[in-house]
Amino acid sequence: MGFHQVWQLLPLLGLAAAAPAAMTTIHLCGDSTMAKGGGGSGSGSEGWGEYLKYSFGSDYVIHNAAIGGRSARSFTREGRFTEVANVVKAGDWVVIEFGHNDGGSLSTDNGRTDCPGEGAETCQTTYNGVQETVLTYPAYYKNAAKLFLDKGAKVILNSPTPNNICESGTCVNDVSRFDYYAWHAAAELNNPNVYHVPHKQYAVQAMKNLGASTVTANYPKDHTHTGPYMANVMAGTFVLGLKCGTTALGQAAKNTTASLTSTFYGACIPQNSTVPI
Repeated sequence: MGFHQVWQLLPLLGLAAAAPAAMTTIHLCGDSTMAKGGGGSGSGSEGWGEYLKYSFGSDYVIHNAAIGGRSARSFTREGRFTEVANVVKAGDWVVIEFGHNDGGSLSTDNGRTDCPGEGAETCQTTYNGVQETVLTYPAYYKNAAKLFLDKGAKVILNSPTPNNICESGTCVNDVSRFDYYAWHAAAELNNPNVYHVPHKQYAVQAMKNLGASTVTANYPKDHTHTGPYMANVMAGTFVLGLKCGTTALGQAAKNTTASLTSTFYGACIPQNSTVPI
């Protein structure tokens, strides 16, 4: 059963700026794996953020501010976190998920690569003719979270979804430094309104349970960008992460934990108890 089939289709209620004050907005900040249209027009792909609305009632609205090709660094440099913060209101939620575009080398800087490290390390580079001080991935996560916390929002720092772990014909594990970095950023903030969802772990679990044929058939463009079915699965794995955690947002999701864990989504994954999930 597709994730969106579990619940009756809800009308799209619009963006945060137009939402009535009584409604809670879930703001999504990420890259093409989350964004509307996924990998671009004509690709047959879609971002998982477009399916999150099926898990929440009419008192929630989704503001999908994710955009393709961005990293935590470029989303910061372009002022996109600030744009979201400008429409965030107290009581809203912000989900941050990057990692697909954050790797690479600063020696051939594409404007997206982060400075290596997990703390306050900085790197100097020239991008597009402008000198830039580049921060680490956890630093960008923490700086963005602080913007939203100052507005009275609650923040969820996700690990990034995986690429197609089954493209070889066998579904394998996928772990990267960004999985740890996302958790580390949440741990260092040490704020009761900051949470971590290990999105990749839940996605890998579901993909293994679905099997290589189903998974690979639903990556129409490449090994990164999901088709609608797998985007729907990725949304479900995030919601399962919420339901298995302690957030009020997880409690608000209309799915029951059992309705997810009894399917290919699989079981709740034990997490480090020092960081809220």
